[in-house]
Amino acid sequence: MKIEILPDKIALGSRAASDGADAIRAALRAKGECTIIVATGASQFEMLDALVQEPDIDWSKVTAFHLDEYVGLPESHPASFRKYLQERFVSRLPKLGRFVPVRGDAADLDQEIHHLNAMLRGREVDVCFAGIGENCHLAFNDPPADFNVDDPYIVVTLDEACRRQQLGEGWFPSFDAVPNRAVSMSIRQILRSAHIVLTVPDERKAAAVRAAVEGDVSPDFPASVLQQHGSCSLYLDPPAAAMLSQPDRYKAR
Repeated sequence: MKIEILPDKIALGSRAASDGADAIRAALRAKGECTIIVATGASQFEMLDALVQEPDIDWSKVTAFHLDEYVGLPESHPASFRKYLQERFVSRLPKLGRFVPVRGDAADLDQEIHHLNAMLRGREVDVCFAGIGENCHLAFNDPPADFNVDDPYIVVTLDEACRRQQLGEGWFPSFDAVPNRAVSMSIRQILRSAHIVLTVPDERKAAAVRAAVEGDVSPDFPASVLQQHGSCSLYLDPPAAAMLSQPDRYKAR
């Protein structure tokens, strides 16, 4: 895992976007098309803002899959991840080839997941943009995460720490309003991505970052599995890196 510590959230987002954009351009040069996975949450604000401004990307040849979504939440809800991505990503890229959302409020959720899995299974994913949760979750794979499930998308139950993070970030008016289930990309599917770009700011993520980087690989700390990925970049700001044993070695020069 490559780790860099940037001075603030804007620099962090810009560096992560640049890294991901380089991988997109490389895929377009090599294959004439590119598939990416995009994430949501407060950690991705600056990165997505920088990514849509990256030059020399033929977005018409890019397909973007959605990392996760709450079960039962309509797109009109302020916390909907589809709404988030439409506003911050899709609407700013009018030439985007295709955006594949996760419709967590589908009338037939099993059929929706079957459809998504059929689209993604066996497809080469060039770049996955993601973050790390306060409980070290990866996508909505809360601890203890299932490292063995093979389906691209699965339905998961959200633990209390994850739900409290969503409340703390201001997406919901109360804890009881936070859904307790979500559709999430599985750990194995995320690991199939050729390149993974992690954007992780804020002091509240520091313990999770330490576990992911310096702890043992364990389902109890889902993001720790990224230690086993051959091409993963982790971008932090100083508060997120505060609990690392040797943060100075990772500071951008």
